[in-house]
Amino acid sequence: MPRIAYVNGAYTPLSDAAVHIEDRGYQFADGIYEVALFVGGRWWDLDGHLARWARSLRELQITAPMSERSLRIVMDKLVAKNRLGDCYIYMQATRGVAPRNHAFPVEGTRPSLVMTVKPLTLAKLHGVAAKGIAVITQPDIRWGRVDIKTVGLLPNALAKEAAKKAGASEAWFVKGGRVTEGSSTNAWIVDKSGALVTHPLGNEILGGVTRQTAIACARELQIKVEERAFTIEEALAAREALITSATNLVTAVVSIDGKAIGDGKPGPIAARLRQAYIDHCAAAG
Repeated sequence: MPRIAYVNGAYTPLSDAAVHIEDRGYQFADGIYEVALFVGGRWWDLDGHLARWARSLRELQITAPMSERSLRIVMDKLVAKNRLGDCYIYMQATRGVAPRNHAFPVEGTRPSLVMTVKPLTLAKLHGVAAKGIAVITQPDIRWGRVDIKTVGLLPNALAKEAAKKAGASEAWFVKGGRVTEGSSTNAWIVDKSGALVTHPLGNEILGGVTRQTAIACARELQIKVEERAFTIEEALAAREALITSATNLVTAVVSIDGKAIGDGKPGPIAARLRQAYIDHCAAAG
């Protein structure tokens, strides 16, 4: 069955889906996006993803393309039209189509909204998690508001490509000797005291929805959580390291820049937290 996309009010075959050449998302990266999982017939962490969607729109002063209620209806309908079981959705909103000019277009310009869905194979994700992943470090050269989930991801793409060429799965950004986050994930370590450590919220990182749920799960497991910056040296000496994101869930990091973390295998805290996160999402929706 051909894949179906949603483009500005129309459900259309993906091969025919298109946006205008003067869409500001294409010309200025003037837009935002979200990714969410649909597993077992329900959305995972959707309230958090839609709250961040609304926040990103406000921060960029982009008018919401539709209400949250309508957005949920379109998301459900798109999954149904694609006849998918487990899958993930990509949704993007831009300021809309207008003659190219750096300043915002006149009031009344309609924002653009597109969505696509792809199958999700949980068994494959679990297989990756069972082995753990390698990461490399890269200088954090991104703009100063990475807390907004914008489509301006060129530094992230360059870092991810560097990781790929190094035989790694992810790149961790480093600023002033401290790890901020990954190119598409949040970064964590389990320090020598056994505390779970991740960078605090602020302009330097994207406030991950999975990150926030993982923190709640960790506290339910009575694992101490510290939201603070950590250095590369601290990461290399950590008991464990891990990443979180919607499409990675909670996944152990077994090496950084070619150096093994702990015994070079996924650790117990990463495993417990991953299962707790899955159990939470499967129950809560």
